Amino acid sequence: MEIDRSLNPMYLNDYLTYLDVIRGRAQRTVTEYYRDVVLFLRWLHCTRGKHPLDGMEELELKEIPFSDVESVSVSVLYDYIRYLRDTRGNTARSVSRRLSAVRSFYRYLTKTRGMLQNDPCQNLELPTVKKALPRFLTLAESKRMLETVEEAPSADALRDYCIVTLFLNCGFRLSELVGMNVGDVDFFDRQVRVLGKGSKERIVYLNDACLSALHEYIGSRENPPAEPHALFLSRNHRRISKRRVQQIVENALTGAGLAGRGLSTHKLRHTAATLMYQHGDVDTLTLKEILGHQSIATTEIYTHLSSQQRQDAVDSNPLAGERRHSDAPKKK
Repeated sequence: MEIDRSLNPMYLNDYLTYLDVIRGRAQRTVTEYYRDVVLFLRWLHCTRGKHPLDGMEELELKEIPFSDVESVSVSVLYDYIRYLRDTRGNTARSVSRRLSAVRSFYRYLTKTRGMLQNDPCQNLELPTVKKALPRFLTLAESKRMLETVEEAPSADALRDYCIVTLFLNCGFRLSELVGMNVGDVDFFDRQVRVLGKGSKERIVYLNDACLSALHEYIGSRENPPAEPHALFLSRNHRRISKRRVQQIVENALTGAGLAGRGLSTHKLRHTAATLMYQHGDVDTLTLKEILGHQSIATTEIYTHLSSQQRQDAVDSNPLAGERRHSDAPKKK
C-alpha cells in the first residue's frame, strides 16, 4: 500500500515521519500503523455526527480536524473497542493490535510533541487475549520435510533445501530471510548478519547443516544474476519474493504430508526455537538473542514442554514401577 501523504492532515503526516525517521520503523510497520490509525480517525469523525458511519471509507482524511483527536476520552476508546468487536467482528487479538497503533499515536501527541496534555490511552484496559501455545513440527516431522525438499524434482532444489534448512535451524523471520545478501554470510566465522524488526541488526551463528546448504546453493547460482547482492533468487535471477518463499514452504509441507495444520514459514520459526529449547538445552536468554526478540516474555512461549517430556517426567517418579501385589498370599 502506497501512502499518499497529500490526502492526510498535517498531524498524521508528522506522526508517520516520526515513525519512519526517528523510530526507524520498517515501511511495512509504518503502513500497518497508518491503516489502524486512519480507521480510528474515520470512526471517530463519523461518531461525532459529521459523516455517515456506513460511508466512512469515502471520508476524506483532511476533513478530520485535530479537535476530534483531542476530545477523546477513555470511554470513547471503549466504544471504539465495542465497534471493532461487534460491528467489524475483530477478535481480541486483532482489537489489541489495532489499539496498539492508536496508543502509539497518542503517546506521540502527548510525550513526543506535547500537542496534548492528557493521554486517553494511559489507563485503557484491553480485552484479554487467549495465549495459545505456538504450533511447530516435531523433530521427526522436520526431518521428513527436509527429505521431501531434497528429493523434489526441481531445478531449484538446492535453493529450496537451503531455505527450509535455514528456517528450521535458525528460526529466521520471512522478511529476514528474503532480505539476506550474499555478503551477509561469513563462512570463515560461521555466521550471518541479519536485519531484523525495527532495522535492528544481529549476528546469527550457522551450524554445519546451514553452512553446507549455503555452500552448495551459492555455488550453483548462475553468474551474473540481475541482483548479484541478493542471496536467494527467483527464476528470473532477481531477489526472491516473500510469496514465493511461502509457496516453497507450503509445497514442502504438502509433500511431507503435513498440510492442513495451519503451518507456515512463521511456524518453522516456532519449530526452530522449540527444537533448540527442547533438544539443545538452550536457555531462554540465548534463544532471545538468536530470534531477535525485544522482550524475554516473547521468548518464554517456547518454554512449554512437549508431550514426550511430560510423559518422561511422570515416568521418572520412583513409584512408577509399583504394581498391586495381586498374587500375594492372603492373610487368614
